[in-house]
Amino acid sequence: MTDLLGCRLPVVQAPMAGSQDSALALAVCAAGGLGSLPAATLGLDALRAELERLRAQAVGPYNVNFFCHRPPVADAAREAAWHQALAPFYAEAGLPLPTAPAVAARTPFSAEAAELLEAFRPPVVSFHFGLPEPALLARVKAWGAKVLSSATTVAEARWLEAQGVDAVIAQGLEAGGHRGIFLGDDLTTQLGTFALLPQVVRAVRVPVIAAGGIADAAGVSAAQALGAAGVQVGTAYLLCPEAQTNPLHRQALMSGAAHHTALTNVFTGRPARGIVNRAMRELGQGAVGMSPLAPAFPLATSAMAPLRAAAERAGRGDFTPLWAGQSAPACRPMPAAELTRELALGWRG
Repeated sequence: MTDLLGCRLPVVQAPMAGSQDSALALAVCAAGGLGSLPAATLGLDALRAELERLRAQAVGPYNVNFFCHRPPVADAAREAAWHQALAPFYAEAGLPLPTAPAVAARTPFSAEAAELLEAFRPPVVSFHFGLPEPALLARVKAWGAKVLSSATTVAEARWLEAQGVDAVIAQGLEAGGHRGIFLGDDLTTQLGTFALLPQVVRAVRVPVIAAGGIADAAGVSAAQALGAAGVQVGTAYLLCPEAQTNPLHRQALMSGAAHHTALTNVFTGRPARGIVNRAMRELGQGAVGMSPLAPAFPLATSAMAPLRAAAERAGRGDFTPLWAGQSAPACRPMPAAELTRELALGWRG
């Protein structure tokens, strides 16, 4: 991975939309890892400002990450059912139910983003939920950027390789945040990192980066032993001072609650792993955190936002997405550069 991407250490900081900006990425780059900027929630002006910071200050290569989901189709009946499910919580908080249509708070990679990106030519561009359409992918590769994308199954890894990615990120079920699943929606296909990783390594010829459940040097060493060319780490970086992690989120990560994470779609409409809280327990149907009523990604976020804001004002994280992987109890507060170097100690060069 270091040969391919040009970084000194085989550690990628996972992009974490909502919990970081370029400050965390810059700190990881300075330590020799590959810092990542999440762009899925950034408008073009905000993205330009962050890219200017990265271009001016980054030591070594950096990564810019985008989502590749299909824009959702509005479904009035599903949205009404979702509002009905949330009605008791709105009544408890003394809030009126939303009347405006849901707004997509996350946007997929677009021609406008590609045009802006081309002016900065970031050395690495990564994608989640598959890849953009071939013409957009070709634009990214045309300036020499290395392309990474997440696979949650062997079939997804093979598909990504066939489309020309330079490396595959094998995202195990332990990983925090959104599942990268894109060839289907059957969660029973999702494997743990150390079951998925060797299967993907055998199935593709491109380098494979392990993600999910890795929070220390021992995890890095285990990933290397199973054939990984590097690791991607997210949850551990949430406790770094350079991250913008919500205070309630930090508190949960350092509490006993971090021992219980689950997949949920109630915050965004798409499965993601987080620390179990009230919203996940009480809105889940059949399984903690999963509701068939949640609108398509990312429309579920709109109706949850007022509940989240009201609870956070009262000092509660009842409706806050507390994204975290299963390694959360092993995470400790420390500067991002120090964490990056500690992780790399597990790699035998």
